[in-house]
Amino acid sequence: MDHFAFNKPAIDVVYLWVDGNDPAWRTKRQRAAAALSSDTLNHMALYGNVEGRFRDNDELRYSLRALERFFPQHGHVYIVTDGQTPAWLKPSDNLTVVDHRTLIPAAQLPTFDSGHIESYVHRIPGLSERYFYLNDDVFFGAPVHTADWFSDDGVFVAWSDEPAVSDEALRPDATALENACRLSHQWLRAHPPLTSDHLHTFRTFAHAPRPLRKSLLNRLEREAPEMFASVRSTVFRSWDKPAIVSDFVLRWALAQGMAQLREYRHMHLSTGDSNSQAGLAQLEADVGALDFFCLNDTTDNAAPQDPRLARVRHSLQRMFPSPSGFERAAPAQPANAQAGRMQGAYV
Repeated sequence: MDHFAFNKPAIDVVYLWVDGNDPAWRTKRQRAAAALSSDTLNHMALYGNVEGRFRDNDELRYSLRALERFFPQHGHVYIVTDGQTPAWLKPSDNLTVVDHRTLIPAAQLPTFDSGHIESYVHRIPGLSERYFYLNDDVFFGAPVHTADWFSDDGVFVAWSDEPAVSDEALRPDATALENACRLSHQWLRAHPPLTSDHLHTFRTFAHAPRPLRKSLLNRLEREAPEMFASVRSTVFRSWDKPAIVSDFVLRWALAQGMAQLREYRHMHLSTGDSNSQAGLAQLEADVGALDFFCLNDTTDNAAPQDPRLARVRHSLQRMFPSPSGFERAAPAQPANAQAGRMQGAYV
């Protein structure tokens, strides 16, 4: 029994999801990219418009399976999408698909920057005060105890294993998250007071389930409207814009004494790395003992039949073989089709 959660309202879960394989959506993305000015193109972040950023490799299906296995007491699930719905998703009273158009002003659409979209998530109607936010490539990997993620009046956060970011001006050749760290520090230095024992730390945050509080985001939106306006100006991810959910709110909450650091057992795997196959094998061995893990799609512009993508799906199927309550029943397959499927990508 998680005593922290006793008699407390349920904790909702919000996912961002996109089907980058959808022809209509791809046409929208291509038109948006073609309409960008040269100045905007010069400010596009590294990997801001590659296939890996938008590819659907069935991660959401398995992240929901992990959610049901490791956090069955979760509250309502929201999936924020650009007018899309996974074909396998079953209608449920406990799940709502939220269209971008219901959250984001029409003048700011379309946008293909997850940081832009994330800045509106706390405005979802009916969202609980405490909620988890996840990209669909983030998975719970062990039973969730809410006291490990939420304090009585705040949240817990974790640093990534990446080297610290250098304390210097924004760099066009840096990743968007590295520059987001710098932008957050610039704002915090210009807007005291901080807690008396707060120290600026130039580390990035782990790719993790984000335990968030709606009241924190509402307060921050009032105190830092320029940061929200900046990220809400993007069409694609830009190297000179903040990241509200991935960095700013977490760093601000630490500075205000509303967040505390915590160590978690976790793994971050870049699927395009040369050692990704060994990493997947290790992940399969460790699932159940990891608080969370991230399968970051760094295959960039790989073709759909790239074996690295199939390996990820196969590993996810082995780790989470049981369909969640959010999945439609799979149609029956002829015996020869079943045999052939065992040799290819899991569907």
